Amino acid sequence: MNTRLKYKTKQRDILLKYLETVPGVHITANDVCEYFKQQGANIGQSTIYRQLESLVDEGIINKYIIDGNSPACFEYVGENSHICGNVCFHCKCEKCGKLIHLHCDEMEEIQSHLFKAHQFKMDPLRTVFYGLCEECMQ
Repeated sequence: MNTRLKYKTKQRDILLKYLETVPGVHITANDVCEYFKQQGANIGQSTIYRQLESLVDEGIINKYIIDGNSPACFEYVGENSHICGNVCFHCKCEKCGKLIHLHCDEMEEIQSHLFKAHQFKMDPLRTVFYGLCEECMQ
C-alpha cells in the first residue's frame, strides 16, 4: 500500500460515491470519464486517472490489466476486501471481449494444489482464463 498522504477532495468523494454504486462491475477509466461527462460533473480526465490509481494504492478498488490490447479495468471492492482475502479469477471471451468474474471454491482448490504440489503461487488478480462466453458459443 502506498503511504502517500491522501487528500480528501470533492472530486475524489464524487468518484468514490459513483464507484460505490457499481460494486463488482468492471469499468475502464474512459467509462468513468464518459459517465461524469454525461452527468455534467466538472472532473477532468487526468484527475480521474490519478484518483483511480490512488484508490488502487489504498486497496479500495482493484485494477486488472488483462492484456496489452485492452484498457485496464477497475472494480470497486471496498476498503476491507484485501484484508478479508476476497479475490476472484477472471474469464475473458476471445470473441466479444467480455470479462467474467469467477468466484468459486474450485478455483481456490486449484490455487492450493498449484502451491502444494508445484510450489507455484498463482496471483488471482492477474490470472485470466481465455475462451468463449455463453453468448458467443451460440
